[in-house]
Amino acid sequence: MSETFVVVGGGLAAGKAVEQLRMSGFDGQVVLFAAEPHAPYERPPLSKEYLLGKGTLDSVFVNSDAWYVENKVTLRTGERVTAINRSAHTVWTHDGEFRYDRLLLATGAQPRALPFDTAGVPVAYLRTIEDSKQLKAQLRPGKRVVLIGGGWIGLEVAAAAALAGCEVTVIVPDALPLEKVLGPEVASVFADLHRSKGVTFHTQARATGITTEAGVASVLLDSGAAVATDLVVAAVGVAPDTVLAEAAGLVVDNGIVVDASLATSDPDVFTAGDAANAYHPVLGRRLRVEHWDNAIAQGRVAARNMLGEGAAYERLPYFFTDQYELGMEYVGYTGDGYDQVIVRGETSALSFTAWWLAGGKVLAGMHVNDWDAIEDIRRLVGTRVGPEQLRAADSLGAIPG
Repeated sequence: MSETFVVVGGGLAAGKAVEQLRMSGFDGQVVLFAAEPHAPYERPPLSKEYLLGKGTLDSVFVNSDAWYVENKVTLRTGERVTAINRSAHTVWTHDGEFRYDRLLLATGAQPRALPFDTAGVPVAYLRTIEDSKQLKAQLRPGKRVVLIGGGWIGLEVAAAAALAGCEVTVIVPDALPLEKVLGPEVASVFADLHRSKGVTFHTQARATGITTEAGVASVLLDSGAAVATDLVVAAVGVAPDTVLAEAAGLVVDNGIVVDASLATSDPDVFTAGDAANAYHPVLGRRLRVEHWDNAIAQGRVAARNMLGEGAAYERLPYFFTDQYELGMEYVGYTGDGYDQVIVRGETSALSFTAWWLAGGKVLAGMHVNDWDAIEDIRRLVGTRVGPEQLRAADSLGAIPG
């Protein structure tokens, strides 16, 4: 009897996993359950190209519907898995019980809700195709948009809203947006760029509630200020979706805990993508990464290991963003902190590389609008390079790794 592999999830990790299973020669049954009414899709365009009106939703899907038919992948969309029976090797949906030999949980993450009552006030979240459609329809010239949260998604939405002619305000708990991720030296570049496009920041501020008076909604701040708005966008992060895993008795701690092979505490159950809190053998620590590149690579590695390959997931975190005329790619992980930031090039010209070091070791690097730099950045992260080399070399390729 041939084996049956079940994949739970409708995102990029799930889509790449089933793709890899067939590429690796698995000829058993593959069943994918997606709670949303869509084939697996990727999320970056929802806050980038599509929201900006530069692309269509056709581009977000990992594979065409025909691909699943041709590769004999049973695609069950709009069907949520509600329970896992590990001892019986089955999953349950509203349509009944389905057996598996290996199971991949690619359940992703869910947006964190605002911690106060928002009844009667339009509040948008951005996670799904439907979210992006609804938000795009609301970004119109002159509309007052308040974003609560200044992370990557918040700033990408802020850029789309500003370019659509909206009056944009971003509420940030730190001194700068992205300060905890990039540090003040580089985060200031993003803040200055947004301000130059007319975006207003309330920094070191927290939203405490929303009120409506005389038909006008306002976001209340802990300073006592009130910011009038026509639309509130909640961009306060996501939480890993671990409901199924917890109920099944799998080890959960800031995500579903997996080893370097992406196996959970049950050797027949694997996890990939935003929900995976994985041991990273290169960094020597557990890490949960909520980015596009990680979902692709972990989905592939998990599939290979479901087939018994025993590969370790060692890829360093990578992410990218596009905001106005700024495009950026970042590789690495600063972990417990860095002691030096090196900037090579002109930040004011939006063409530079930046490096985060600790004890002379390069922990992370990024480029802005230097698309040929990314492979050299990957090569140099994790090595020891003198600061002057990073600043002054004619090219990154001239720096020995």
